[in-house]
Amino acid sequence: MSDLYDNLTARLRTSGDWVWPLVLRLIMFWEFWDSGITKLRGSNWFENVQDKFPFPFNALSPELNWLAATWGELVFSVMVLLGLFTRFAAFSLIVITVVATVAVHWPAEWSSLSELWKGYAISNKGAGNFKLPLLFVVILLPLVFYGGGKFSLDHIMLKITGRDAFINDRISDLAAAGWAFVVLGIPAILLVPAWGITLLALGLACLVVPALMK
Repeated sequence: MSDLYDNLTARLRTSGDWVWPLVLRLIMFWEFWDSGITKLRGSNWFENVQDKFPFPFNALSPELNWLAATWGELVFSVMVLLGLFTRFAAFSLIVITVVATVAVHWPAEWSSLSELWKGYAISNKGAGNFKLPLLFVVILLPLVFYGGGKFSLDHIMLKITGRDAFINDRISDLAAAGWAFVVLGIPAILLVPAWGITLLALGLACLVVPALMK
């Protein structure tokens, strides 16, 4: 019975290398492409929320932020769809999502995590409505950490360059944890600076300590 289970899960993992990254890429492409097209065909309303943008975006003009958001969503969504430089594109969409969350979906005031969590909603009832943006970030994170999967241009380029043999390599060390903290810390610093700084500090410590111990 255990052999049957192990064989089943091994095959599911193999098929998953093709299926789940593609599914995530398709849904994220559509969401961000649709948002970008809506901005491209609509009028700029960023001047209404310009003062809510996190630094350094609050130092830019509404026109430049609108242009960056519009073409960022269009270009990076296509890159995610094709699986081209997937990690970079997915991380860029996370940054765009977090900036939008701060400007539009984040509660104006909160003093505790329980109060903040009231904003985990679709409709804004005075406590924010960051449920959808948070789900988008959760969907994009596997693409940042894992990549676009085997049905992607990234995988084709690895095959062409002869580097596909290393695609399943794993390195479990302190530096791996450090990069995880950095990936989470950069968008977090836009959302809640104290959280982001803490995560970045942990990440840098994990990256620097092993180098110093050599």
